Amino acid sequence: METPLLIVAAAVLASATLVWGRSARLRGKVAARVLRDHGPSDATALSVATFHKDLLGTAFFGSATLAGIVAAIIGSTAGLVLWILVPAAIASLVAGRKFPEQARLSQSRWELERRAEETLRQEELAPRRWADRLAPEHLPDIAGFEVGRVYQAGSGLMAGDFYDVVELRKGRMAAVIGDVTGHGIDASITAFQAKYLLRVFLHQFRDPAQALEQLNAQMSALGRLEEFISLCVVVLDSEAGTLRYASAGHPSMWLWHERDMHPLQATGPLLMLDPGAEYLSFEVKLNENDLLVMYTDGLAEARSGAELFGEDRVAAAIRRDPGAQVEVLCKDLVESARDFATMPISDDVAVLAVRRV
Repeated sequence: METPLLIVAAAVLASATLVWGRSARLRGKVAARVLRDHGPSDATALSVATFHKDLLGTAFFGSATLAGIVAAIIGSTAGLVLWILVPAAIASLVAGRKFPEQARLSQSRWELERRAEETLRQEELAPRRWADRLAPEHLPDIAGFEVGRVYQAGSGLMAGDFYDVVELRKGRMAAVIGDVTGHGIDASITAFQAKYLLRVFLHQFRDPAQALEQLNAQMSALGRLEEFISLCVVVLDSEAGTLRYASAGHPSMWLWHERDMHPLQATGPLLMLDPGAEYLSFEVKLNENDLLVMYTDGLAEARSGAELFGEDRVAAAIRRDPGAQVEVLCKDLVESARDFATMPISDDVAVLAVRRV
């Protein structure tokens, strides 16, 4: 009588072994995918621990099954003690119907968390990509000129400051710097549109004032009444030895020429203020080693109490060493403003320097 009972017990235990084994196989696949995609992490550790739990259940009931088979073969009554495990095996059979669904739910949850993490990474990366389009770290090499830049984000990466360097033809280039009022994605989108529209107009018109008028008309048509753009554009010609500029309400640029600093001031109103605004352009001589420095208002508006760093201090900082490398000069300007300020500079700061060589 003992042998049939042992065979029945072994069959029940074998069924429980299969249930735990199937669950362990599914959990193992999930753990392997999490480990492959995430590497060592909390999610990986949890998946592996769940897999190990099911693997231990498989090993436990598998050993009990083997013991029942051996006891039935040799006719040992000691094997009847395995009936103690039969209720646990039956419970495993009942609960085991949910094991595959639970494994799939675990995999679905992990995939959902992975997609959420990827979305967050993209959201963090997007502002950096925007900033790199508006104020790129690398500028083109243009024969006859040395160009340096620095950009410092203020309270956030989504900003309205931008600059650009465009080769119009051999020996002739345009340098642009601008600032859109406000912060966030709206200002960044407006800055992006203005920057790349201006490129088109600079190739279409030789006079930077005409390019500004066309840009102003196009940007004003967008109907963004709460936004304005300060912007200056300079066309430098190494063959003719000239610099021609126009400025839409932007802080004064500074030109180091004939051993002195010369301000290049605004020649018209802010862009998007008046769709029909007119802009003037002026041309000055550009000698070898002359230096042009352009910047956004975040630099001049660094504060020490109620006092601003101001345009005159910008000029004084350039005058200290106008022969410095353009990259170094840009960084020194920002450092000078930071040293002057008694509070962190919260606004975005962009500086662009061009030297004729």
